Amino acid sequence: MSDRPTSARDRDSEGRARNARPRDGLGRPLPYGSPGVERAPEGVERTPEDTIREAQQLLDEGKPFHAHEVFEDAWKSGPASEEGLWRGLAQVAVGVTHAARGNLTGAASLLTRGADNIEPFAADAPYGLDVAGLCAWARTLAQGMPTRTSPPDAASIAPRLHP
Repeated sequence: MSDRPTSARDRDSEGRARNARPRDGLGRPLPYGSPGVERAPEGVERTPEDTIREAQQLLDEGKPFHAHEVFEDAWKSGPASEEGLWRGLAQVAVGVTHAARGNLTGAASLLTRGADNIEPFAADAPYGLDVAGLCAWARTLAQGMPTRTSPPDAASIAPRLHP
């Protein structure tokens, strides 16, 4: 018996599409039945501090795709006034994901877009985040993408969220 679902798309109990395939540390789908990296659960409401702490740990472990999911939860459940902050941090994490996967053009685009989204928070950076430093880091990394000859290791380019 195969671990592969019989339907063309995996569905949750309410009929919403969910990809149940295991994933590697960069979020790439693996064949059904393969050992994968445990995914961050979706839809978890965390405090901002817990979000930052968990995302930093995932970034340090070379799991930027998983960090993006943690930021995405904050973006979807947090106050509207912070949407740009959490969306921008998620985009930065996805930028690191694309870089490590070898999509250097996509990485540069997402890193720049993420920096643009978090920049308005630099003057009064919330939660001890180093927003100005993150913007500078993301833009510098984005500018260097075209000159790379190979994908970087995700953990080696992980940003520091706090000063």
